[in-house]
Amino acid sequence: MNAAAPSIESHSHVFDEGNPLAQRNTLLAVLLTAVMMVAEIAGGWIFNSMALLADGWHMSSHVIALGLSFLAYLFARRLQRHSSFAFGTWKIEILGSYTSAILLLIVALTMVWQSSERLLAPAPIHYDEAMLIAAIGLAVNLACAWLLRDAHGHHHHDHGDHGHDGHHHHHRDLNLRSAYIHVLADAATSVLAIAALAGGKLWGVAWLDPAMGLAGAAIVAAWAFGLMRDSGRVLLDAEMDAPVVTEIREVIAASPIPARISDLHVWRVGGGKYACIVALTTPDPRATPDDFKRQLAIHEELVHITVELNPAR
Repeated sequence: MNAAAPSIESHSHVFDEGNPLAQRNTLLAVLLTAVMMVAEIAGGWIFNSMALLADGWHMSSHVIALGLSFLAYLFARRLQRHSSFAFGTWKIEILGSYTSAILLLIVALTMVWQSSERLLAPAPIHYDEAMLIAAIGLAVNLACAWLLRDAHGHHHHDHGDHGHDGHHHHHRDLNLRSAYIHVLADAATSVLAIAALAGGKLWGVAWLDPAMGLAGAAIVAAWAFGLMRDSGRVLLDAEMDAPVVTEIREVIAASPIPARISDLHVWRVGGGKYACIVALTTPDPRATPDDFKRQLAIHEELVHITVELNPAR
């Protein structure tokens, strides 16, 4: 068997440059959300609005989740060159995303519990004051969403043009996406809270307040499952259906040196970066691993390539 060990140079390209704009904007979103969280929880207790209180507690979990996203960026950048991480620290961000998804599910369950209690035991609500606080909360959520959306757009603009055939455009920053989903979930529950309070004030249907809490829980749970699925796939290296896998097979099939893939492993090591180990069987005794590495290198998303050659029998 003839095998090409990864060179130091190819390994150094694995490190992700990170997303400093997203890190800064995530910190700003944490601070804004924390201030609004205190206002909504206090207002919910004082004015007896379950929808407003649920939104406030919901926002408290997002302060934690956004804080996790910020810390993930911080540690990923600070430990970027640490020798313990074979392929860099990018997956710290994905771990933060997965943890945020779990927190979202806990929030959804808490909202179901509190809203169900209020459906069974309704209480008078101070609608005007609660609606004012909910409206301010919505404005804060939209401001945070704008901050995180802006960072997402800049990150794609900076790095999306370098991938072969534009594939980098499709690799989202999952840590940023988790933060973005958290503030969108807050915005959605704020809208539902305002709608419920308006319905109670105008038509006297107080049950709308806890009912909207249940609706908000369903929305949050759906987003959480989607985020957990996407980040879990990266953490478990379950991405053998990625487009780059097909591209590797096409390169080998079109190679001027006859070869057959006997084993192939591909996993993600950065936002749009992959490592691969490909075992080939070839009848050409003059073929070398470097011949195939050069052919595969046309796909710039492949930053760490190992080729093993076995003689055909």
